[in-house]
Amino acid sequence: MINYPFGKRVNSSPITAIKKNKNPVINSANRGMSFETDINFSNDYYAQKHIALITKRPTPINVVKVDYTRGARITDAYFSMQSTTDYNGVYHGRYIDFEAKSSHSKTSFPLNNITPHQFEHLKEVFFQGGIAFFLIEFTKLNEVYFLDARFVIDWHENQQKKSIPLTKIKENGRLIKQGLRPRIDYLPTIIEYYSL
Repeated sequence: MINYPFGKRVNSSPITAIKKNKNPVINSANRGMSFETDINFSNDYYAQKHIALITKRPTPINVVKVDYTRGARITDAYFSMQSTTDYNGVYHGRYIDFEAKSSHSKTSFPLNNITPHQFEHLKEVFFQGGIAFFLIEFTKLNEVYFLDARFVIDWHENQQKKSIPLTKIKENGRLIKQGLRPRIDYLPTIIEYYSL
């Protein structure tokens, strides 16, 4: 076990989880959760050290039904609006907005993971002078890449392909250093890429 900031404890290795559960279930609903957890811990670290303030954007929901017999458990709800991107915040007065995605492919990142309103939102971030990018996790390679949102938008609008090859991501993006604290140390890459 690893003690992260604020005393949170998580398994230090995915192998530990696999040993406990011989047949782990991975589906599209939970495949990016450990990646997001690692980013959240990294953001907690940045905030704790007063480096940057970047938070997970909550998904807006309307609650329809609550079961109070088990401590106010939501049993029925719906999304009140489409969410934009996963994370936003500020670093030295610059607005930062990004989406975190996981891919099980070893060779490409599928663009069908990105919704049209997310592309529009990222374009508006650039129009307003903000910084927008993607953190893309290749789960089978245990690699995380930074990719500027302008590149992803341009690829989506001008290429006939439905995915971005890993070779293009390596050419146009940056491999993110992974460690203990922070787990996904993406901020140095952002500082260097955008000359902050």
